[in-house]
Order: sequence, then structure tokens, then C-alpha cells
Amino acid sequence: MAFTAKDVQTLREMTGVGMMDCKKALTASDGDMEKAVEWLREKGLAASQKKASRIAAEGMAYAAVYDGVGVVVEVNAETDFVGKNEKFIDFVKGVAETVAKGNPADVPALLEMKYNGSAFTVAQQQQDMVLVIGENIQIRRFARFDTGVSVPYIHAGGKIGVLVNLEVSAGLEDKVVELGKDLAMQIAALNPAFIDKSQVDQATLDKEREILLAQAKNDPKNANKPDAIIAKMVEGRVGKYYKENCLMQQEFVKDNTVSVEQHVAAVAKQLGGSIVLKNAVRFEKGEGIEKKEENFAEEIAKMVK
Repeated sequence: MAFTAKDVQTLREMTGVGMMDCKKALTASDGDMEKAVEWLREKGLAASQKKASRIAAEGMAYAAVYDGVGVVVEVNAETDFVGKNEKFIDFVKGVAETVAKGNPADVPALLEMKYNGSAFTVAQQQQDMVLVIGENIQIRRFARFDTGVSVPYIHAGGKIGVLVNLEVSAGLEDKVVELGKDLAMQIAALNPAFIDKSQVDQATLDKEREILLAQAKNDPKNANKPDAIIAKMVEGRVGKYYKENCLMQQEFVKDNTVSVEQHVAAVAKQLGGSIVLKNAVRFEKGEGIEKKEENFAEEIAKMVK
């Protein structure tokens, strides 16, 4: 029995399964809609699509280097227990290696690639993980550096993943790993908004000055101070903003007598070369995802009705 594009669309609406899998189901079922639904259920695809609507804000962030290519990824699941599951961890590592070797443009492109060491695509492997784990699994984001020296850091078993990318003089590649790790740990702990104060855009500065000016004028201690003095106070506080929000201007956590910028310069001088922090990416699992609040008592009550 032949089937049309409209039949594929109808099956998709009935099951929530992707178009390609719906087409396969109808082909395998000779166009019979009921058999196609059964085929999808037997393959576990319809069930996995139901799970896909559930909020995934747990999982893990992971960072690693493969043949000189640095990668940091975030893969989400529904519960924090999954982040400790060996199969899930192996899947995340496989995703990271696929990113390193395949250089996808974005997550949709990554999903279409062959999963590392497999005949299946990343999307198919992800779907298989949904069926194995029993939760919604989603690859959320990744970053990749294929030049310079990349240093990975994973905090608290995958709660935070950081990837630092350094540009260094020839011969220093193996000698800057400790520095890179220190920088990554500081980024994980303090989560600076910028790498350097030069990256702070004018709009952000103007807004900060506006807030600081209002704070200064509203402080009773400044009631009789002239505007020129208040303006100097504001500029002083802008400097404090840099120290709090820009990595290179922050106090170095391991030695608060120097800034990160001064520490990097000191290490470069000691090693006899140049070191430039080119980029850094920090992923915290579930960051920015609105988590569903569950009432445990209500959930139990529903189960026993």
C-alpha cells in the first residue's frame, strides 16, 4: 500500500516521532497507519518522544582534549542520578569526541553526524540513551578550540565544565598546563562575566555608572559632597567592578596579592616566553533552564489513587 507525505505528517502528529522515522515506519508497514504506530512502539521510538517533552536540567558538563583539540559540552537529563550513570557518562564523552573530530557548526549539525566509533548518528545514539536510561536526554551546547593550548577542568563530577584556551610561545605547550588549570578553577569558582576589562562594552559600563551614581547620591554620607567628588567615587567603583567581573583583573585565588593578569605575566617571564589567554568557556549544567518544581506528597497521592 502506497503512502503520501500527508500520511507521514499524520503519523508524526499521532506519535510525536520525527519525520524520517515515521517514513521508515510506514515503509515497513506497507502504508498501514495502525501497523506503523505499532512498529514505532516496538522500536521504542514513540515512548522516547514522550520523554522528550519532559524538562531536562540535570546531566553533566564535560571538558576534554583530543589530539590537541579542546572541547567542552553540556548534555542534560532529568535527574542528577543519571549524571553518575556510567552509560550516560560514556555517551557524553563520545559526544565530546565527536565534536572534536567532526567540527560541527552547531547542535543540529552534530546530531546528524556519525556518533564516534558507531554506524549510528548522534541523534540515533541519543535516542537509544533515552530508551536505556528512561529519561529525556538532550545535547544542549558545546564549544571547540582547535588552535593553541586547551586545558580542560571538570568540577564536582560534571556540575561545571571549563575549557581554557591559551596562545603560547613555541616550546611552552607542556609547561602551561598548570597555569591553565589554575585559571580554569578560578573561572569555575568565580564565574567572571568577561575575560578582560577591554571586553566590557560601553552599554554595560554606562549602565553600571548609572547604577553606581544613583547609589552614591542616595547615600546620606555623600549628601553635601560636590558632583565632581561623587563622579570620582563612581570611577573608583567602576575599577572595583572590573576586579569583580573581569578574570584578568580579579585577584588570583591562589595568591591574592596579585591579579590574574600579573600572575600570567609572571609565569610567562619565568618560562621565558609569551602567554595570552585567548578564550575560556564555562558550562554549568542546567544553567538558565527553568526546573519544574515537584511536590513529592502530591506525586505520591496521584500514584495511589
